[in-house]
Amino acid sequence: MVRIVAANHRLAVNNPGYKESPPRHRLSFLLMIALVRGTLLEKHPNQAIVEAGGVGYDLTIPVSTYTGLPNVGSEVRLRVHTHVREDALALFGFLTQDEKTMFEKLIGVTGIGPKLAVTVLSGLAAPDLIDALRNGSIERLVRIPGVGKKTAERMILELRDKMVAVAAASATPAAPALNTIEEDVLSALLNLGSARPNAEAAVRKAKAAGVPQQFEPLFRKSLEFLR
Repeated sequence: MVRIVAANHRLAVNNPGYKESPPRHRLSFLLMIALVRGTLLEKHPNQAIVEAGGVGYDLTIPVSTYTGLPNVGSEVRLRVHTHVREDALALFGFLTQDEKTMFEKLIGVTGIGPKLAVTVLSGLAAPDLIDALRNGSIERLVRIPGVGKKTAERMILELRDKMVAVAAASATPAAPALNTIEEDVLSALLNLGSARPNAEAAVRKAKAAGVPQQFEPLFRKSLEFLR
């Protein structure tokens, strides 16, 4: 959980007509975290705390992610879904893109919130969940704590057709992982407002262009590919 207290007093002082934005809008504008890379401080079956840049990020995780985490004190990289609430940002972490994709599909189902979505992923690994939804296996879904027959039926009804695309994406060979400098450049591009797919493609193009593996030249070349 990341709690933010907005410091908008300067705007209010300098502009008497300033009106503060509603909490949900303000929080989503200030911070939208897509990935955290740093030192794993703590890990539990439903929680991981990662220190990055002097900040400790408290992430809710499924059991499937927990079982794949390294030892405490090791470096870890987690893909993150930032869930905006009225007074806070709740962070959900995943080791793989498949887990994150399935989580985001699940919270789009009527009646399923982030907490239940994590429970579902803890009950069935992403590949097994995709298989259960594609085959309409209600009996497998209702074995998950908190998932009754009606919820299982809604999941199948709303997600079954979408699983073909998800399964195809999962079968596509993953691109080589970015190194530390490339990840830093990617993070900088995301902070500038670039969409992640476009930013990552730009970094890979800059790398392929033979740019030195240093932050500044790689960053500048990546910006060229985004224009």
